[in-house]
Amino acid sequence: MTKKPEVCILPVAGLSTRNLPSTKALHKGFLTLHSKPIIQYAVDACAEIGIKEIVFIYSDQSCKHLFETHFSPYPWLEEHLRSKNKLDLLKVVEDIIPAGMTFSFAEQSEPKGNGHAILMAKEIVGDRDFVVMWPDDVYVNLRGKGVLAQLLDVYNEYGGMVENIMEFPREQMVRYGALIGTVRDGRIVHAKGKIEKPKLEEVPSNYASMGPYILPNAIMDILPEVEKGNNGEINLADAMGLAAERGMKLTGVLCDSMRFDCGTNKDLEKANLKLSLMEDPELRAYCRDLLDTMFV
Repeated sequence: MTKKPEVCILPVAGLSTRNLPSTKALHKGFLTLHSKPIIQYAVDACAEIGIKEIVFIYSDQSCKHLFETHFSPYPWLEEHLRSKNKLDLLKVVEDIIPAGMTFSFAEQSEPKGNGHAILMAKEIVGDRDFVVMWPDDVYVNLRGKGVLAQLLDVYNEYGGMVENIMEFPREQMVRYGALIGTVRDGRIVHAKGKIEKPKLEEVPSNYASMGPYILPNAIMDILPEVEKGNNGEINLADAMGLAAERGMKLTGVLCDSMRFDCGTNKDLEKANLKLSLMEDPELRAYCRDLLDTMFV
């Protein structure tokens, strides 16, 4: 019998060098995608499936302070907006913190990999199953269930490890974790394991491990056993692969969600353009007129 995950781990450690200069003083989680901080998409996805606690894995006090400030009440601002009858903006501010959600923090003082970052939350997570999300990978659903809600449906049915996956051409699979020994059933892909960033000649499938993940608590006991990968770091993918070797179910889900990669400035520009055009008819009309006048 599965236990509903109650906590989400969001690794936000690191210097965000791929998003400089914006990230010199501002964490990349607060760069905006369609006028909303990137980190807010992850928090809102957690709220959709009833997650009540989020653990931020941070690397320094300035990073921690930004997240503490953003996800704390701001009575003066709220009263100001209320007094000016700016109720639409008041709701935007109030919705930053989903009802009943709490926020915890764990430090990763050295950059030892994403698996090591997850392990830093072990004491806070306790014996609970948990969710892991990469904040700069944003998944948007314009209709239907969000990405975590889709994963939760599969987790409730199969248990074990459940993750969002995507299909890529073989030559691109060297950039991702790849599922091993796969059997597909519709949008569900059962796997016997996974390998992190395989060599081209060793690519076992076209199914890439992308995250988010819903994981059993037992992963926390496996992470300390994981050896450093080819990147010299402790990888969550390797812990999941080891767990699968020991018989833990591994299920990939080809989620019906649109991915927006916000990991670099160029990717973020493209993501903003795409999502804004999808959601704003007025902007679409403006861009059509602009292109018509610029390229005559």
